[in-house]
Amino acid sequence: MENFRLRSIIGVFFLVLSIVWVAPNVINLEKSWWPSKKKMNYGLDIQGGLHLVMGVDVTGVVSEGANRLLLGVKTELQRDGVEVQEMKVSKPAEGEIEITLGSADHAKVTKLFDDRYSTSLQKMSDADGKLVYRYYDAYLHDYKNKVIQQAIETIRNRIDEFGVAEPSISQQGEDRILVQLPGMADAEKAKQLINTTAKLDFQLVEEKPIQELMTLIESAEKAGSYSITTLKYSEYVNRLNADLKGKLPEKTILLFEKIENAQNLEAGKRPYLLRTDTNLGGDALSDAHVTFDQYGAPEVALRFNPTGANGFKVLTGQNRGHRMAIVLDKVVKTAPVINNEIPNGEAVITLGSSRNRDQSMEEARMISTALRAGALPAALEQLEERRVGPTLGADSIKKAQLASFIGAFLIFLFMIARYKAMGLVSDLSLGINIVSVLALLTSLGATLTLPGIAGIALTVGFAVDANVLINERMREELRHGSSFAMAVKEGYARAMSAILDSNLTTGCTAFVLYYFGTGPVRGFAVTLLIGIATTLFANVFLSKVMVDIIVHKFGVKKLSI
Repeated sequence: MENFRLRSIIGVFFLVLSIVWVAPNVINLEKSWWPSKKKMNYGLDIQGGLHLVMGVDVTGVVSEGANRLLLGVKTELQRDGVEVQEMKVSKPAEGEIEITLGSADHAKVTKLFDDRYSTSLQKMSDADGKLVYRYYDAYLHDYKNKVIQQAIETIRNRIDEFGVAEPSISQQGEDRILVQLPGMADAEKAKQLINTTAKLDFQLVEEKPIQELMTLIESAEKAGSYSITTLKYSEYVNRLNADLKGKLPEKTILLFEKIENAQNLEAGKRPYLLRTDTNLGGDALSDAHVTFDQYGAPEVALRFNPTGANGFKVLTGQNRGHRMAIVLDKVVKTAPVINNEIPNGEAVITLGSSRNRDQSMEEARMISTALRAGALPAALEQLEERRVGPTLGADSIKKAQLASFIGAFLIFLFMIARYKAMGLVSDLSLGINIVSVLALLTSLGATLTLPGIAGIALTVGFAVDANVLINERMREELRHGSSFAMAVKEGYARAMSAILDSNLTTGCTAFVLYYFGTGPVRGFAVTLLIGIATTLFANVFLSKVMVDIIVHKFGVKKLSI
């Protein structure tokens, strides 16, 4: 009797808990005393939203890393007093560097690589006074994967700052990222935030007359039959610098600033020749926020971390009287003259006065949010965009709900027609099962998708299967002359092995789908796994409690079956 009372208490407790969790999805309880106010999250296929596929410039990151590696090796060799004839990156996409030794000590150079770069670089050749080193294949693969994962994490941080519930951000292939934003109210702003690469660099200006630069630019554009109006800005800059290679000084790049009063770069651009070996970027930042200048115009204040602050101090101290450009996404935002050393590690991005205050404020917020959330390690290119409207989502969910309701209703009718009073107990257990599934999805913060609704419908099927096994076993016991109480006991006990076996095999399948699947497949697997747990609770444990209460508490001798 004590065991019966304990099972009854446990059953009622979990039933009440399920109702507490699921109630906010049905009734507006945000301003009430109700203990749980969390609502279920709906996927992109139900409530609509934004679907983006972004291409990641992984090769560009590897090339940039190879150039930084070369600079680091050169600095270390100079510090050790080793002068080589020439060093260059021969294959940027593979991280391959070539060193012409000249009169340099061969042993010292190879010792440097063996001691400090043995885990990342392998020696490819050593002949005719030349050393060639390249990234290990495993290291290069891991490097590229880290770039993708860092980009995913950065995008996730930005979306979290924007306040989108349950975004889905995952890797596709080797260089693509899938971004799904369910229920996105302001798709344009979210897309703008994601597409803002926010790659920040501080680069010294190589002083050269603007007219001379414009002549070089015009000749390259004329020879290649292109301009900034016919190409994307990033493509234009890359092609222009490639065409001018050899005409520009080594370790410099040509970038542009939008001139004041111009609506965009196409309408008015000012060229800058910038050095690429400054080696100070957005990864050295600790904070970025919107402030205002002495005239009340919005600007972005930057604060460096200790390492970045020291680098900024050295850079400004050694280059007094020179100009330093603050470059965001290959666009020069400002290029002030360095008057004094800046020891406190702070800088400001000014936005100019060519737009109204609201536009400037919006841009300042967007830049500060992107920088604060983290600079993307690689440039992004939007490859695909789809918007799922709420009408399509509502239509889809109505059809799915209708199908589920019809299926459940037919099962309810079948159970009552087949098993009479025990069928009614099974139906009640089945209703509690569905409520428990929705309650667990809500409490876990899982996202319900259309495949998830299919998983719930399947749960109804294998949940009632457990009751069919139990009821048929009870019928068999009654045919053998057992009392109803004994038939209940034996029916549940003897059917349990078959119920556990069937649910275990279904659970294994669902686990494999969850582990190896992505997106909709995982949504289906989650609801299936939850359905298995609630089936064992509601259609096995709780239905037994209900029958025991009817038999032992109310003294009913027999139920029709």
